[in-house]
Amino acid sequence: MKEIKVVQIGCGKMSRYTMRYLLEKGCELVGAFDINEKVIDKSVMELFSEVNSNVVVEDIHNLEERLNELKPNIAIVTTMSLLNDVYDVLHICAKCGVNAITTCEEAFDPYNSNPVKTNELDRLAKENNCTITGSGYQDVFWGNLISILGGATFKITEIKGSSSYNVEDYGIALAEAHGAGLTLDEFDKKIASVDRMSDEERQKLISDGVYSPSYMWNVNGWLASKLGLNVTSQTQKCIPTTHHDDINSDTLGMVVKKGDATGMSAVVTTTTKEGITITSECIGKVYSKDDFDKNEWTLIGEPNTTVVINRPQTVELTCATIVNRLPDVINSRPGFVLTSEMDELNYRVKPLPEYLK
Repeated sequence: MKEIKVVQIGCGKMSRYTMRYLLEKGCELVGAFDINEKVIDKSVMELFSEVNSNVVVEDIHNLEERLNELKPNIAIVTTMSLLNDVYDVLHICAKCGVNAITTCEEAFDPYNSNPVKTNELDRLAKENNCTITGSGYQDVFWGNLISILGGATFKITEIKGSSSYNVEDYGIALAEAHGAGLTLDEFDKKIASVDRMSDEERQKLISDGVYSPSYMWNVNGWLASKLGLNVTSQTQKCIPTTHHDDINSDTLGMVVKKGDATGMSAVVTTTTKEGITITSECIGKVYSKDDFDKNEWTLIGEPNTTVVINRPQTVELTCATIVNRLPDVINSRPGFVLTSEMDELNYRVKPLPEYLK
């Protein structure tokens, strides 16, 4: 009988959905891990009453030993946004031969931002016959949606995209990565200064594995890969977002003062050998009462096409995408494999184990 045994790594806001979804889709939750002492030794049902499991959250420092004991088919990693921050966990998964899928935004296509560590994960995963990948909201709404629209387009000259989301929904790591709560001077030094460099300087940071890309940096790389485009140049610019009134942030545990950074807009521009330019913007900030999530993409060419999605339930869509991808990851070839190599994601009407090959 086919089965999918899953471990959840990171038991914060996102995991309440991934764990419930995987259980209701016919998978088995066999372990949960976190670094936060406040959740360790509690059952996931204690943390989230809607998650019907008595699995107890364990200390992530015991991850390697426990993976070897539990022998899961796959790990879901919902922790941080940069590859360097999730590298150790993904390295352990690859070492133990455990497939892994992560919401880490850089992992969507880290080959263009941290190739050394990505290639090391690729090598180790191949050695141990498992697959590592990044997925989530961007897999559909910044990726496959655009490539499918391209399939109905005769000629594309430019792709323009914009997506906004509330950093309050994703935890403190993401909020801080967007510069939320910083003064404008602090934002300029910690966030925007990364943009003020030559291509040679940026490439050195990328080669050294210390570059901090915005989310769209990796999305543009993914789109180029999916569409068969050859990138000739790529740049990004991060601009702080502000508000005319103070805004309380529960996630940051502070009041963001008016005029300070509520988050940022990051614009990434990619040129290609084929003459198609990809310009994408992600706006992540602490929302005011008037803000809402929005996803808008335009394909310019013949014909022009624009798709707008207002108020998507970004958190739930992210988590459902991760869970629906589980069979694809398990079925995939070994290595660090982008979802651009996998099939377009479909609704899973049957229990997920039935989709295993």
